[in-house]
Amino acid sequence: MKIHEFQARQLLATAGIAVPPGTMVTSVEEAHTAARSLFSLGSTQVVVKAQVHAGGRGKAGFVRVVNSIDEAVAASNFMLGNRMITPQTPPEGLVVGRLLVADAVAIAHEYYIAVLVDRAQRTNTLIASTEGGVEIEAVAESRPDAIIRVPLDPILGLQPFQARSVALALGFKGKAIAQAVSMVTKLCALQRSSDASLVEVNPLVLTPPTATHPDGQVMAIDAKFAFDDNALFRHADIEAMHDPAEENPAELRAQAFGLSYVALDGNIGCLVNGAGLAMSTMDIIKLHGGEPANFLDVGGSATEEAVTEAFRIILSDGRVQGVLVNIFGGIMQCDRIARAIVGAAQTIGFRVPLVVRLEGTNVEEARRILDAARVNIPTMQSATDLDDAAAKIVSSVCANA
Repeated sequence: MKIHEFQARQLLATAGIAVPPGTMVTSVEEAHTAARSLFSLGSTQVVVKAQVHAGGRGKAGFVRVVNSIDEAVAASNFMLGNRMITPQTPPEGLVVGRLLVADAVAIAHEYYIAVLVDRAQRTNTLIASTEGGVEIEAVAESRPDAIIRVPLDPILGLQPFQARSVALALGFKGKAIAQAVSMVTKLCALQRSSDASLVEVNPLVLTPPTATHPDGQVMAIDAKFAFDDNALFRHADIEAMHDPAEENPAELRAQAFGLSYVALDGNIGCLVNGAGLAMSTMDIIKLHGGEPANFLDVGGSATEEAVTEAFRIILSDGRVQGVLVNIFGGIMQCDRIARAIVGAAQTIGFRVPLVVRLEGTNVEEARRILDAARVNIPTMQSATDLDDAAAKIVSSVCANA
């Protein structure tokens, strides 16, 4: 699960990490009030930022630093009145319904800091770089020596000497060293206590020297969190931050029926039972030159109603030009899938090629059900195994292209 930047700032502030003051707003009127409040408190500049689960906001004009209340209102009008289109959004863009209006701090230097689950090391890992404010993937590719990696002990977590070593390696001086050590320590503790799979602060900034902070102040001015869905039952406060408006509607429908669905960019819909088998099915579709349109695992206990809904979700995707059903029946009974296919054909209709491969529990009964209904499902073909199924669906889709 992902959360918005304004929510991430709330978590950071609660953990004792310095963030600039700001307010989430949902209207131009609220943005006007928030900007007026910040300027009246002494802010010389304010930043208006769209709150969406996608990157590239700045380049698209959805992050703006403004010098007056009128400029804040104009920026808010633009962001709330236009879809945001970036390389990380769908082609039609995203509707912006929330804005963050915050103090724009002066920046002497930008850094990158993150704590994430490192599957290669089988532990959490702290990642840091002096190259903040840019895409860390590009830095890792062009300048791997600029990336600091610190594997964290699964029991002890980040140790004080490690935190100080990172602060010094990033180049902090004087009293800013203690601030950086504190921030890194608190960030690692927050990642662990919240069951986050990713906590990313980019950029972490050092402000210019002031009388209060002669060596500058260390602050987090943008943050991203991703949480382990399987651990959300332990964090009701975090689960309450979920914003359904930022999710794929089809994925939400699938969740309501206990289905695991992820939309992809291809044109061959997949209905499979078991995550491993679903991954293998997508792989073999690609091996035969096709592109999967989704990952959809109906699991072992899905009802006939849930499986029928799975077909509705797949066929509601206008990009789908063919459907591959691959079931290896264990707990999931093949005849349940067969009845769902017949029911979907009656209520929805299959206008695209359908290839069905069934093996396992009650497979003979399932085949009888499908054979009896074949006249009503003219686009359906049976397959002998997974390789045959993938070859048939890719060939059928290509023939209809």
